[in-house]
Amino acid sequence: MELIGNVKNYDWGKLGADSYVAKIATANDGGFKLDQAQPYAELWMGDHVSGPSLVAGSGEELGAYLQKNGQDKLSYLFKVLSIRKALSIQVHPDKTEAEKLHAQFPDVYKDPNHKPELAIALTDFKAMCGFRPYAEIHALLKSWPQLETLLGKDKVDQLQSGTEPALKDLYSTLMHSPPSALETCITSMLHTIQNKPAPSNLDRLFLQLHADFSADVGLLSIYFLNILNLSPGQAIYLPANVPHAYLSGDCIECMACSDNVVRAGLTPKFKDVDTLLRLVSYEGAPAESKIYQPKRLDGEPHTRTFVPSVKDFAVAEVKVPAGVKEYSVRNRAEGCILLVCAGKGKLTAGAGQELGLEFGKIVFVPGSVGDKLKLEIEDSGSEFVAYQAMSNDF
Repeated sequence: MELIGNVKNYDWGKLGADSYVAKIATANDGGFKLDQAQPYAELWMGDHVSGPSLVAGSGEELGAYLQKNGQDKLSYLFKVLSIRKALSIQVHPDKTEAEKLHAQFPDVYKDPNHKPELAIALTDFKAMCGFRPYAEIHALLKSWPQLETLLGKDKVDQLQSGTEPALKDLYSTLMHSPPSALETCITSMLHTIQNKPAPSNLDRLFLQLHADFSADVGLLSIYFLNILNLSPGQAIYLPANVPHAYLSGDCIECMACSDNVVRAGLTPKFKDVDTLLRLVSYEGAPAESKIYQPKRLDGEPHTRTFVPSVKDFAVAEVKVPAGVKEYSVRNRAEGCILLVCAGKGKLTAGAGQELGLEFGKIVFVPGSVGDKLKLEIEDSGSEFVAYQAMSNDF
């Protein structure tokens, strides 16, 4: 069953045809009209109430279709993201905390669910993820007198102890810094960087974020959090309480179906700093440890499956080399959503049900058609690429 995805025009999205989201939407939806001045940030594939996919042809919402056919709501939301400007520094609460926050502040935390996420790079992709090793944070802070002045030399030096309370105290001091002190610190650092003959990659990121967010407190988190540069196909998994922010690039994302985000920087939206500081994991670890590794499952030589530690979702990357004309992928008991990103072919499921596949095609496959999906691939001289989202019963 073919779906029409739901496009989101958030300000941070890439503009016009530069956006991978816009490219997918143009191919996916015959009624989509591209505006080169418009940001195209996200394409949603699923039954989330704030942006449900539609059944192609009938226009019926996917959630209504599922209910009519006796199936529960999907436990996940599948997305494509195209990022021009950094998203907020944030964490997501676990289920217990989500229930508490929703009960206390339902206008901010709109549901009682957790929101773990998986992001797979489609293009070169930059993100902040998790705290750096403590010694690395200490060295970076010591290299900037302005930061020592803002945070306090004694507090910076305490980080040499390598203890979580030392980092917690230091990061809390940063996030509660008075706006005037932040502006003084950031303006002085800006002048220093602008006068460097050879700015570093971190310096260039500082300049980029300053241009977009001025003296926002989140800008200084680049000296605390790992900066990851993902190549296409690499992934990060974001369980509850891991601090992160997507910075640039295009990615596939899958997440538990929730809106719960605790923000604390790089955003004009509401910042719940105290909740973030209470929930955030202060574990320090190297950037390379944040790369999430997929699995090769038996019988699927051209599939890499990203299997997180939650039951809400898993994502398979299907890359069939040129010259391979037939390939099988597994369907799950609750069905799956398939997004085609390269190549052409045909999908056969159940009792001879067939559907054409090409770039931008989004397909929902019910679990009732069986556990085996057959791909017949046109020999175009290039690989066939698709991403498959499903509940995690591995």
